[in-house]
Amino acid sequence: MIETTPRENQLIFAIHVSAGSRRNEVGGQHDGALRVAVTQAPEKGKANAAIIKLLAKTLGISKSQLEIISGDTHRRKTIAASQIDPHEIDQQLQTLSTKG
Repeated sequence: MIETTPRENQLIFAIHVSAGSRRNEVGGQHDGALRVAVTQAPEKGKANAAIIKLLAKTLGISKSQLEIISGDTHRRKTIAASQIDPHEIDQQLQTLSTKG
C-alpha cells in the first residue's frame, strides 16, 4: 500500500526511482513508495523531468500539477499532486502499487 497524505485539492506521496532503466514504467511498491523507472540518466535533472512526465501521463493529469517537493537528488522522492481530487489519485496510486 502506498502511503499518501491528502490535503485540500492536493495529495502527497512518495516514489522510489530507478533511473537509467531499460524502459519507462510505473508500478509496484518499495517501503510504502510507488516504484517508478525511467530511461533517463540521473544527471542535470533529466531523470526528474522524465519522472514528472511519466507520472502525469500515467495519472491522467498535467505536468504542472505535479511537483517534486523533496528528494531531488535521491532515489526516494516526495511528490505533490495539486489541483486534483485526492481520493481519485489515491485510488489510482493504490492500483498502480499492485502492478509489477
